[in-house]
This record gives sequence, structure tokens and C-alpha cells, in this order.
Amino acid sequence: MTSISGKWRVGILTLSDKGAKGERTDESGPLVASMLDPEKYEIVATEIVADEVDTIVSKLCAWVDGEQVQLIVTTGGTGVSPRDVTPEATLKVIDYTIPGMAEAMRAESMKKTPHAMLSRAIVGVRASSLIINLPGSPRGARENLEVLLPALGHGLLKIAGDPSDCGSL
Repeated sequence: MTSISGKWRVGILTLSDKGAKGERTDESGPLVASMLDPEKYEIVATEIVADEVDTIVSKLCAWVDGEQVQLIVTTGGTGVSPRDVTPEATLKVIDYTIPGMAEAMRAESMKKTPHAMLSRAIVGVRASSLIINLPGSPRGARENLEVLLPALGHGLLKIAGDPSDCGSL
């Protein structure tokens, strides 16, 4: 259910107009990579693209459909600014959402900042791949991913078609 290496294939997509132009260093993408256990996760793709719906849709589809990436973590574009379009792009490509994961991220973040209620991040599935939207700030990305890590492996197994009962894992 994982790759030939026995690890989940991961893509990390940073959404940033300034980052795509080389005007800002991506800190969140490398941070996300460092948080994923290399014994379980293989980073096979990383990229920084501008906050453009069509560009994001194209990249997500290419990674899932073409490169068989099983977990895509996006950073950036989840707020309420006019250029924050990551949720819209993600909704265009996913088959269904996993609202509990997004709700868990917001609930935990609300303990730290009231601004968390402005997050529009979503989590969803396309084919047998999980797509997670994280905030663009390193702190926000770290705090949100930390919430999901305990359930991530189980979720990926179930999405990949693991038939075992949930209580047996």
C-alpha cells in the first residue's frame, strides 16, 4: 500500500507569490519535511508555486495522478486574503473532505491565537491520496501538522484500502 521502498510517497507544495518569484525563502516546506519520519515517509516532490488556482490544481493532479504521490502537504494560502486560494484549488481536485482533520487543526490553533478561526484549510482525498492544507507560517504549519501526525499513518492506510478493522490497528 506504500511505495516500493515501503514508505509513503510525499509531496510538499508551498503556495507563495513571493516565494515563487524568489523574493522569500520557503521555511514552511522544509519544516514540514523535517517533521515527517524518514522511516515512514519519502519526500519525492517539493515545489513553490504562485497563488493561482489553475497552477495549484495542475500540480496537485500531476502529483496524485501522474507521480502517485500518496500524501501532499500544502503550506500557505489558507487565510482570507484575496490571494489565498489554496482551499478553492484543493476543493476542485478532491473526491471528498475529511473535516475532522481540519477541525482538529483549527481547534488546537485556537488555543494559541484567535486568528486560527480565520483559517480555511481543508483536508481531503483524491483517488488514494491525502491532501492537507497547512498555514504558510512555519509556526502555524508546525502546530497544525503536529495535531495530525498521530492519526496520519492510520488515515493513509485506510485511504489506500486497508481492509482491517480500525480497532485492530
